[in-house]
Amino acid sequence: MSLPPFPKARYAPGVEDIGNGCFAYLQPDGGWGFSNSGLVTDGGEALLIDTMFDFPHTRAMLDGFARASDAKIRTLVNTHHNGDHCYGNALVEGAEIIATERAKEQMGHESPAMLAGLMKAAPGMGLTGEYFLHCFGRFDFAGASAKLPDITFTGRHSKTVGNKRVDLIEVGPAHTGGDALAYVEADKTIFTGDILFIEGHPIIWAGPVGNWIEACELIESLDVDTIVPGHGPVTDKAGVMRVRQYLAYIRDEAKKRYESGMGAFEAARSIALDDYANWGDSERIAVNTATLYREFGSTDTPSDPATMFGWMAQIWKDKKA
Repeated sequence: MSLPPFPKARYAPGVEDIGNGCFAYLQPDGGWGFSNSGLVTDGGEALLIDTMFDFPHTRAMLDGFARASDAKIRTLVNTHHNGDHCYGNALVEGAEIIATERAKEQMGHESPAMLAGLMKAAPGMGLTGEYFLHCFGRFDFAGASAKLPDITFTGRHSKTVGNKRVDLIEVGPAHTGGDALAYVEADKTIFTGDILFIEGHPIIWAGPVGNWIEACELIESLDVDTIVPGHGPVTDKAGVMRVRQYLAYIRDEAKKRYESGMGAFEAARSIALDDYANWGDSERIAVNTATLYREFGSTDTPSDPATMFGWMAQIWKDKKA
């Protein structure tokens, strides 16, 4: 099937040669499902970082990388379990798949079939269904199938690509329970998965937020010039700092409201995001505030996806009004 055009964004879709045999595959505008992937090559071998949300988008990514390099993909790293980073795994034939132990565990709980079912049911789900189609309506989950990692790790793990070492660094739980970075020290390059959303609001599915802030600080401490985020354009340490500042800001604003007795949804709707007005998907503040409230000790703030998408849908609707 042919893919729909990408949304308008200030950066171009497709393969970006970031030098020294490293490449990024970018999907503007970096919103829901439009994730990035990376390729590290040396000596005719390649390591792929993440696949796409469905088979058509994964095929487009693999075709793009094949035009940029004829290196054989022998290793596939999934930075975490969200489907927009692993649902295309089955198309990378013959590659050894690596992820953190927690990521593999969570991959078994979110299947493409479940999303396909929700997409089918969405027209009858009111505002939440409308929002769900807004987020995921450009993807084809019907043909996708999850393929789990062959190897898992905790802490750190290294792979060699030709003569080049790629260090895999577990930094979760943060965005999800099993986040990891892929650091190519020799090339001063790092692929961050969803520890970084550039020009889009991060979403804290798991937390604690302190771990996420520490992951940003770790990236800032490394000898890196080129940083490929999970969503959005290629960035540098200034982009990392901006994400870190956002996380600290919403943590502090949510804490004030929690201590005042305000409910989580009301708090989410009251936190000013003017300094991030040009970032996409601001309704994710609903999930972020709910996760922070539970971290602060709330026992009655919901966490189920149906409620979270309902809250985001309402803020999304209000934003459009």
